[in-house]
Amino acid sequence: MEVGKLVAVIGDEDTVTGFLLAGVGQRTADSTNFLVVKQDTKLDQVEAAFHNFSSRDDIGIILINQHVANDIRHVLKDYNATIPTVLEIPSKDHPYDPEQDYIMQRVNMYLGGEGR
Repeated sequence: MEVGKLVAVIGDEDTVTGFLLAGVGQRTADSTNFLVVKQDTKLDQVEAAFHNFSSRDDIGIILINQHVANDIRHVLKDYNATIPTVLEIPSKDHPYDPEQDYIMQRVNMYLGGEGR
């Protein structure tokens, strides 16, 4: 029997809490599939969480708040794997801007638009 993959979440407290209440969260003795990013969260922690989630075989999608993704944009630009897929999502305090989304930038480039 094939087991499904998890959704990982990197975001602000409201976003992560919402996904945890929806049943996305998983915690084992060794790890979790989420990271709550607060103002005092170090950039190294966010980058480490992304690298951890993107290298795990049990994760199929990484959801990341766009304002957090902007902080690790240099890491996201080097990420080329299809699975886990990285999706940037809005947060309550930061609306979604498709101009900043690296997936939308790639789609635009493939369709003949301007690359950034």
